[in-house]
Amino acid sequence: MEDVTDHHPRTVCRQGFDAGLNSFVPNYGSKYLDASLLMMPLVGFLRADDARVIGTVKSIEANLMENGFVAWYTQDPDVDGMPHGEGKFLACSFWLADNYELQGRHEDAIRIFDRLLDIRNDVGLLSEEYDPVAKRLLGNFPQAFSHVGLVNTAFNLSRGFRQPPVASTAAVDSR
Repeated sequence: MEDVTDHHPRTVCRQGFDAGLNSFVPNYGSKYLDASLLMMPLVGFLRADDARVIGTVKSIEANLMENGFVAWYTQDPDVDGMPHGEGKFLACSFWLADNYELQGRHEDAIRIFDRLLDIRNDVGLLSEEYDPVAKRLLGNFPQAFSHVGLVNTAFNLSRGFRQPPVASTAAVDSR
């Protein structure tokens, strides 16, 4: 039976953060990145101005961005069986824009959002992924995750996104 203390916020913050990467990682002990970590401040797990979240954003910018679009995770054929060269998962780029807005980086958020708007097809639809080198939409089309991201980010940018309440500040602040 799984030990529920493994998922306690204190445990996640202690074991799920890699000081060498200055980033949260998707699995305890991992050296890989996953853009879903951008959801942490969006759902109120940690504040966007937490140094660990800022470090995670910087790591994702440095390692998962290509031509202004965010890959879902660090690709490793030995781990996921996928060949290198997969497209950038559009929802991840919307999550990054939302993080920028929460961190007061409004111009950066607008820049990513505009870039995402520019790749829609002639009727305004997005696919699951985008290849920034070939400049083409890839994957499932149309993709609900991409459109939910578009709507959420548009809403967040238009009203000045505020930090969701952090559920248990004492639990996640201790290292």
